[in-house]
Amino acid sequence: MFENLTQQSLLIAVISIVVGITIGYFIYHLIVLRTKNTTRSILEKAEREAEKIKKERLYNFKMELQEKRAAFQKELREKDEKMRRQESTLLQREKQLKRTENQLKSLEARLEKKEIRLEEQEELLFEKHKRVDAILEEQNLRLERIARYSQDEARQQLLKNLEQKVKLEAAQMANDIRNEAREKAQKEAREIIATAIENLAYDFTMESTLSNVELPNERFKGMIIGREGKNIRAFEEATGVKVIVDDTPELIVLSGFDPVAREIARLAMESLIKSRNINVNTIQQAVKKAKADVNRSIQKAADETLRELKLHNVHPLMRENLGRLRYRYSYGQNQLQHSKEVAFLAGALAAELGFNVKLARRAGLFHDIGKAISSHKEGSHVTLGVELAEKCREHEVVINSILAHHEEAEPISPISVLVTAADKISGSRPGARRDSLEAYTKRINQLEEIATSFDGVKKAYAISAGREVRVIVEPTKLSDDACTVLSSDIAAKIKETMEYPGQIKVTVIRKSITSRSTDDFKNNKNNKNNKKYEKGSRS
Repeated sequence: MFENLTQQSLLIAVISIVVGITIGYFIYHLIVLRTKNTTRSILEKAEREAEKIKKERLYNFKMELQEKRAAFQKELREKDEKMRRQESTLLQREKQLKRTENQLKSLEARLEKKEIRLEEQEELLFEKHKRVDAILEEQNLRLERIARYSQDEARQQLLKNLEQKVKLEAAQMANDIRNEAREKAQKEAREIIATAIENLAYDFTMESTLSNVELPNERFKGMIIGREGKNIRAFEEATGVKVIVDDTPELIVLSGFDPVAREIARLAMESLIKSRNINVNTIQQAVKKAKADVNRSIQKAADETLRELKLHNVHPLMRENLGRLRYRYSYGQNQLQHSKEVAFLAGALAAELGFNVKLARRAGLFHDIGKAISSHKEGSHVTLGVELAEKCREHEVVINSILAHHEEAEPISPISVLVTAADKISGSRPGARRDSLEAYTKRINQLEEIATSFDGVKKAYAISAGREVRVIVEPTKLSDDACTVLSSDIAAKIKETMEYPGQIKVTVIRKSITSRSTDDFKNNKNNKNNKKYEKGSRS
């Protein structure tokens, strides 16, 4: 029985071992399978994370690349815009230089004609000198052969002849010196004109080529530019005027040499801003409407002017260009108004002197007609005005007045002289032309600083809008003679260091009071010891 129990125990143990091994095997396989699944899921998750990181980095790289590309394109557009502005500026300067070159050529032509005349006169003078020398020699020989002259009389005659000969040689020498001085002056004048053109080109451009348009808000700048600059390019092509959109708040600038084109552009731009609808089609419509409005305005201005002056039989081309002067300004003075003033003044002067009033008004009205076309044609406004007047078969006095008012021809009629005088009156009257407050104040301060920079000057005052400087000196440091020298020195320094119109009068005041007692001075206001000296000099 014990053996049976033992066998049963062994059997049970064996069975238990087999079952344990089977269970362990299954558990092992279950663990391995779960481990494989876990590893596979981890790998798949890692692959998904890697793919996600890869896509995010690729997206970030593309965005960064797109931003850099946009910045690069923006920089290219800015450089292109800058290059176009520089190109436009260079073209404008080139046109201005061509006009100046034409003016200089006309001046050179006139100088060459004058030189030819001088050479002819020199040849005639040389021939006369030769004849005079021959006559003098013949007279001297006769005197030598004539015996009835005494020695003193012959000597006097010879001295008289020699004196005439020396005078002729002196005249010839003076003529040579004058010609040399003239040539030198012409050369220096050309250099001065070229320097002045270079210095004043920027100021002239700023004054004569810009118009401002105010905007309701900054959003309109983007609308004006349009997508990829489509709107602004269409506007510039339609008007021929450059549109400048910069950092100035609620403002854009229209730039162009033609004042009529600038006015058309201004009206069209204001119409587009008011409509709040800016695209290529509306731009074309607005520009077309603005051109019609400006043309009507030009025609109306010409008709009203001719009606006021009671002038008739005016060529349509002259009428059109007269109306264009409404949009032309010079130093702040409207050219149409200036021409009307000159016409009225010339007519009034002609009436006083008994000349043809209508012809004087006509010549005064058209004396600056060339300025209406000088912005889009080469040549000075005088040359262009003469060409236009000749083309329209204007009266010869009108043509001569255009030339004579800038001294490019001699007046052929008193009316030409009256037009020149009326032009100067209209241009020089107070308030006719603009001078900035800053430039005026600077000129006044500079005059006073120059005067007070000299020793012995106590105070200096610039009066009469800078046309006179009154200098008060210390009487103990400067004498009367020294005051005379001081006024000349101040005038010379003003002439050397300043640019000014007309003349500046320098008045030096030296006041000395000498009295034996205070009571005597009070009782006698006209005391002889109370002296006041004024020394004046003009620069």
